[in-house]
Amino acid sequence: MEGRRPLVSLSIKNWGLIITSQYAFPFLARFSSFMVQYFGVLGVDEQHQSIPNLVVKLYYGDNTFQSGKRKIKYKQMAINYFSRCAKMNISAINPAMPPTTLSVKSRHVAVIGAGAAGLVAARELRREGHSVVVFERGHEVGGTWVYTPQVEPDPLGLDPNRPIIHSSLYSSLRTNLPREAMGYMDFPFVTRPGENRDPRRYPGHREVLLYLKDFAREFGVEEMVRFETDVIKVGILGDGKWKVSSKTSSFNGNNEIISKSNAEFDDEIYDAVVVCNGHYTEPRIADIPGINLWPGKQMHSHNYRIPEPFRDQVVIVIGSSASAVDICRDIAPIAKEVHVASRSVADETYTKQPGYDNLWFHSMIDHAHEDGTVVFRNGKTVLADLIMHCTGYKYHFPFLDTKGIVTVDDNRLGPLYKHVFPPALAPYLSFIGIPWKIVPFPLFEFQSKWIAGILSGRITLPSQKEMMEDIQAFYSTLEDSSIPKRYTHCIGQSQVEYNNWLAAQCGCQGVEKWREAMYSMASENRRLRPEMYRDEWDDHHLVSEAYEDFIKYPSASNL
Repeated sequence: MEGRRPLVSLSIKNWGLIITSQYAFPFLARFSSFMVQYFGVLGVDEQHQSIPNLVVKLYYGDNTFQSGKRKIKYKQMAINYFSRCAKMNISAINPAMPPTTLSVKSRHVAVIGAGAAGLVAARELRREGHSVVVFERGHEVGGTWVYTPQVEPDPLGLDPNRPIIHSSLYSSLRTNLPREAMGYMDFPFVTRPGENRDPRRYPGHREVLLYLKDFAREFGVEEMVRFETDVIKVGILGDGKWKVSSKTSSFNGNNEIISKSNAEFDDEIYDAVVVCNGHYTEPRIADIPGINLWPGKQMHSHNYRIPEPFRDQVVIVIGSSASAVDICRDIAPIAKEVHVASRSVADETYTKQPGYDNLWFHSMIDHAHEDGTVVFRNGKTVLADLIMHCTGYKYHFPFLDTKGIVTVDDNRLGPLYKHVFPPALAPYLSFIGIPWKIVPFPLFEFQSKWIAGILSGRITLPSQKEMMEDIQAFYSTLEDSSIPKRYTHCIGQSQVEYNNWLAAQCGCQGVEKWREAMYSMASENRRLRPEMYRDEWDDHHLVSEAYEDFIKYPSASNL
């Protein structure tokens, strides 16, 4: 069990609750998740509203509810209720929850990466009763949310042998999602006490990192993580198991992660591997005619940190997504001129950004000249010092050997059933966090629950043939809609449907209505107020609804 784990030990030691091993293991493995997610289900009848509170109190300890109606007075009632729950099939309490059987399997699982995806994967796998080891190259949890001022020596990130800086964070970055919608489902991203915490609704990157560390601490995930361990190779064995070869890593003077040359490889065998290494490290570069002869500088936003190096320069920013929008405004106050090129606007586009004397928006670059000029499709010409590619990232798994079963083609990772399982290797190889243009943390959580349940045998996958047919049908739909292959994993407005589908497979609560509405309103507010959306909003009613919902979670008991 994760985090605070007093349920069995306190019950047996202090109150004499006897739970036989015949039914305790499969029930305990999922009890916390069940009670948190179905809190409301058990409390529909006002007459029995205290029952879930009592049981959650018993599990999470004496400080869950401090006062008012939720104050616990009768521990024995909670003990008795838990005993009854443990002895019955869980589906008798909630028909949506798949039956708990004695055939639940425990797997030995390797999780690659301790970022936002890897942390929740580890928690859900252990909740399901699996044995988990998390491999993390860095010295702390957080993945891409661990900021470093260091950048790579190759500003475009084209050299495959370059020392890698994992994070792409820039110093001024604030979230582009409200914290209420951004957090994990059962661990609200609320303002927490502590020195140097950021209480803003759209906080800076450090607050997100601290939230992830809070999550890891709350659920005891850090004890599963092997820090400073670089996964060199993951390969499938003849018996269907996986060999994970790792090596101790360290940091050089520039805070770049390197493998110790004298470290020995450590080979271990696992039943399953869950890949959570992120996809914001390997840059994608725009293809610009004539760029090889253009004499100016180029870089990718992966290596952008602060605006000072661009003082008094003429900068062209390529892109129209979050990083391009942020960075062009970050450097405009000190740059001579900033020109933003976007392929998503009409060719004739040429507008000056209101509130700026030196910021223009263009259509995409047509070509570059060896005299230093850059010509846009709108016919405008700019003599530029630097081109910054805010053009996204590639999926990159240099450690993964699937014998050619899983490939990346024009940023389509496949074949993947529901963006998670390669049918020929399912369920023992899976990927978390492949979809983009999403609210990431909740999606990671749903994917993690699904993977954990499938590995235990509680949830069943379709046959390999059926999964491949589903994938081919999906690809055909994209093609019929003229959606480029590189957008295969861009699910955008379909994410709620996708998350709810995963929730239905798991038998758990789907996306809350307030979260869905908040995401929609935040997106529209960002479009209407690109300069001020992080500090001005009109969804106060949804914030109130979210906090009313958060009260049921023990981690938000201080609200």
